[in-house]
Amino acid sequence: MKQDIAWCPGCGNFPIRAALEKVLKELPVPAKNIVLTSGIGQAAKMPHYLPYSYFNGLHGRSLPLAVGIKLARPDLTVIAVSGDGCHYGEGGNHFIHTIRRRLDITILVCDNKVYGLTKGQSSPTTDLGMKNALDPQGNLNTPFSPLVTALAAGAPFVARTFAGDAQHMEQVLRESILFRGPSVVDILQPCVSFNKVNTYAWYRERLYKLEEPPRDRQEAMRLAEIWGERIPIGVFWRDGQFVCREIRETFRRPVTEAAVAKLLDTKCIMMR
Repeated sequence: MKQDIAWCPGCGNFPIRAALEKVLKELPVPAKNIVLTSGIGQAAKMPHYLPYSYFNGLHGRSLPLAVGIKLARPDLTVIAVSGDGCHYGEGGNHFIHTIRRRLDITILVCDNKVYGLTKGQSSPTTDLGMKNALDPQGNLNTPFSPLVTALAAGAPFVARTFAGDAQHMEQVLRESILFRGPSVVDILQPCVSFNKVNTYAWYRERLYKLEEPPRDRQEAMRLAEIWGERIPIGVFWRDGQFVCREIRETFRRPVTEAAVAKLLDTKCIMMR
């Protein structure tokens, strides 16, 4: 791309962007019908570097934007892509309740386990005891478990992949976007500048791939809790019986005062 990219050389966001661009180009969907939303952070810059429509909102607000767009234009393919701080921290409540709304929205989380934009403070997924500039004694907070939370909230598609495995990442991203319903993908993404623990090498020593999704949600939750010397990646849960919420187009055309007055059976209405 001709546009300068603000990420550090070696940032895990580069392979994620490449994989997402490849998958989106191969979708049986016109480019004009794809829209991305994001919040604030290094990962939230992702839509800036892709040739699709996007709405870059406030910190933690990528999901309300995605919900609003999907309700207004259900014909669009809506993807919310942001980081672990944005989706799981500031946007944590939206993360839970967007899943509950049963809309066809893909939630992609570039999870580098730190706040990279603001120099590496502990994020919701930072490992217990990990040291950084603001936590010199080590992070004392219990790490947020995104996959367990997504499963508990009722997400019908939950997956984890790794920015260092392009083929696996493309496969999971493609499947999540084509799934009809709220899908969640946690993408393990090394931060080469501010996270010296969860590096590419650290992950490659521990990751293993699930052969196929578990048959029940309880088994999926058991697998999702595994983190340490062994870390599973793949599709943890895919509900083939899930019923997505059906909605009608609501705001395809500009709303006029006359149309609202007719709807309300009145002669005059103030819309200013």
